[in-house]
Amino acid sequence: MSNTFFYASPHGLLRIAEENGALISTVFVDGGTETAPSDPILSEAKNWLDRYFEGRDPGPTPVLAPSGTAFQKAVWEAIAHVPYGETTTYGSLAVSMGLTPRHARAVGGALHRNPLQIFIPCHRALGKSGRLTGFAGGIGRKKALLQSEQAHK
Repeated sequence: MSNTFFYASPHGLLRIAEENGALISTVFVDGGTETAPSDPILSEAKNWLDRYFEGRDPGPTPVLAPSGTAFQKAVWEAIAHVPYGETTTYGSLAVSMGLTPRHARAVGGALHRNPLQIFIPCHRALGKSGRLTGFAGGIGRKKALLQSEQAHK
């Protein structure tokens, strides 16, 4: 059984879910109101997000347990190594995983299915030549997250 709470971020409401002591989902949602976390892992997630949105180093993420294919998990692990305030391209991320730049579209597809937005920083991946593209939370939110990270770097 999972527990959820709603977090009011500067860029919209996030629904955060945990199951068995690990975060399984963080997505932007339309509608709803902020609620208080109901257990320790959700409280840890709230504190991490508070630090993140204050522009401070949020530190290590809470325990994450995203559901996905082996390839998706490998891509999510790779993007997690892109530091706060920095970006990469889908092609460069593919190369960092031992693939070719031609795998950029597959990498982008895996990032689009990221169930833990912000905690797994898929917004830090850009299209060729630094173009903003492909964020499940919307391009406007992707731009705002990147601008916020740059302002606080």
